[in-house]
Amino acid sequence: MNAPNHDTTPAAGPNPAADPVAPDPVAADPVAHGEVAQREPRWKRLPVVWQLRRSVGLQRGMLIAGLVLCVMFILMAVLAPLIAPYGFNQLSDAEGNFPRQAAPSAQFWWGTTVGGYDVFSRVIWGAQTAVLTVLLAVLASIFLGIALGLISGYLGGWLDRILVTIADAIYAFPSLLLAIVVSIVISGGESGFLSGILAAALSITVVFVPQYFRVVRAETVRLKAEPFVESARVLGASTPRILSRHVLRNATRSLPLIVTLNASEAILTLAGLGFLGFGINPTAAAEWGYDLNRAISDVAGGIWWTGVFPGVAIVLLVLGITLVGESLNDLSDPRLRMRRRPTKLPRKTATAMKGAA
Repeated sequence: MNAPNHDTTPAAGPNPAADPVAPDPVAADPVAHGEVAQREPRWKRLPVVWQLRRSVGLQRGMLIAGLVLCVMFILMAVLAPLIAPYGFNQLSDAEGNFPRQAAPSAQFWWGTTVGGYDVFSRVIWGAQTAVLTVLLAVLASIFLGIALGLISGYLGGWLDRILVTIADAIYAFPSLLLAIVVSIVISGGESGFLSGILAAALSITVVFVPQYFRVVRAETVRLKAEPFVESARVLGASTPRILSRHVLRNATRSLPLIVTLNASEAILTLAGLGFLGFGINPTAAAEWGYDLNRAISDVAGGIWWTGVFPGVAIVLLVLGITLVGESLNDLSDPRLRMRRRPTKLPRKTATAMKGAA
């Protein structure tokens, strides 16, 4: 016996109820369905490029301005030996000793300090110090904060209580005061590498570790009760495998936003340490906060160039990092993304729709 034919496909011919102009959902929005994303070059799928393409209007302007400022200072840090005409602690050249508190001129573009240092060279080398110190501090903070947060949130018990208590105690101290104490303990009044960039980076690391710890621990506590983590545990997966394969990626989704905001705070903390005399040893590296401290006595004499340029450098770098962080925060918020103007269809799709019409 033949099976009954249940084919309900309508016969060919005009159908006035159908809308021939209405596009197919996949064709109308191929980006949402992943078709165009798979055909795009790899560089267009980079996180920064992807966020830049998603931004519009003021968000895009803020993100571009922040990226330009950050890239400018990174290039200054990397190319400091090529850009700076003199060393950060150089006081003389083949023509003799540098003049002290000399006004900006053809030889010294931004003048010289009370100690005879070239201001332009100090600012350039200071960018290298700031970028390297913040990079070391943020990386160390992320590593320690994530590791402690995963262990504390997943294992719980007495270890969790101890780590939470220590983190809360550290978080209760003013960040600059805590950085000063740690810097004194680490350097111990000795000169050398520990009194330079490494000591400053470690002192800032202690300040930021509790922030990453609290965020990761809260996410880990929530994730360990999720069904996919419970399933992995029932199947016999080890604790390190569960933490690395299932919890880590989901618990660190919001960290990029925290990193950008903490980086700007790290710049200010570093400058504050140098300004108060607890930062990097002046013989170890150039530092903008120390230069501002030395420029205080110049203000009364009308010597403005020794303090203006290091101060502007601090403001611009903090502004650039803050703009990037705020832009990423806006783009990650679904409520703010809904305010964006409608995305234009790709040119090929729009042309195909017009042809179909």
